[in-house]
Amino acid sequence: MTSKSKSVNIRDKIEGNEVDLSLCDLTEAPVRELAAVPKVTVVDLSCNNLSLLPPEFCALTHLVKLDLNKNQLESLPDDFGKMIHLQHLDLLGNRLSELPVSFSQLRSLKWLDLKDNPLEPGLAKAAGDCLDERQCRLCASKVLQHMRSLQDEVEKVRQKKLQREKDLERKREAKQREREAREKQQKKREKAEEKERRRQEYNQQVAAQAAQEQQKKRQEEKKKRNGKASSVDKKSASDPAPAPRRSLCGVLLKLLLLVLLGVAAAAAACRFTELRALPACQQLDVLVEEGVAWARRQQLVIRDLLLQLTASAKELLHATQQQLANAKA
Repeated sequence: MTSKSKSVNIRDKIEGNEVDLSLCDLTEAPVRELAAVPKVTVVDLSCNNLSLLPPEFCALTHLVKLDLNKNQLESLPDDFGKMIHLQHLDLLGNRLSELPVSFSQLRSLKWLDLKDNPLEPGLAKAAGDCLDERQCRLCASKVLQHMRSLQDEVEKVRQKKLQREKDLERKREAKQREREAREKQQKKREKAEEKERRRQEYNQQVAAQAAQEQQKKRQEEKKKRNGKASSVDKKSASDPAPAPRRSLCGVLLKLLLLVLLGVAAAAAACRFTELRALPACQQLDVLVEEGVAWARRQQLVIRDLLLQLTASAKELLHATQQQLANAKA
């Protein structure tokens, strides 16, 4: 309140449950003082200079009758509808063009006067003329009905706005899920690519190791072959080539000599013992004589055969040495 408002002593103006603050040149409503006297349910603030009511004024929910005519009010607080016990409201001669949407919550309102206000057409039509008690009661009913329809429209707008916000939120959530799904797929793809890359590297390493082992194995086999060839060369160098042939010839000669010795022993036994009378000894003597004759004839043949065997052995040794030389190369 201004200084003029502060100079007003409300308690001096209380009569029962009524307080008369009209014609007090008030520019601000004495909300605090009125809240301090809850027994007051009828307040007269007419013919003052009130241009607005503070939001705190709506806390005076115990008021039943409120007279605000002949002020300069351009609007009412948004929460004016909280004054649910208000039954009589006089707003004649102010500067109101519209009422707050919460006005529709004044379900106890039975009497309303909105004359001489620059009301918007829809509200003015609902308010009517309000020239008598019946019309003021009808004004309250129709204005409440009008404000309820406005509230319904406001509620519809609010619901549509909420629905749009919900739709936008769902779209944002869907986009977020989509983005998260793409990121998840990307990570999964990257992991798969990384796994494939590691698998290829592993296969390459295994192949390289196998190739190295194969190369090492080939080198070892080559060394073994070279070692065997060297040993064969050394053996060939240490052993004379004709030795096998001479050994074979010696065995044949020895066998032949043994046979001859056996035949000679049998022939000597048949010639110089009593066995000469046997038919077998006689046959043996014949065979010995023929054999000696044949041996004499075959002496040259045997010598030629031995010469041929020696030449063949030399050729075999030469061919073996040539193969070993090719293997080393």
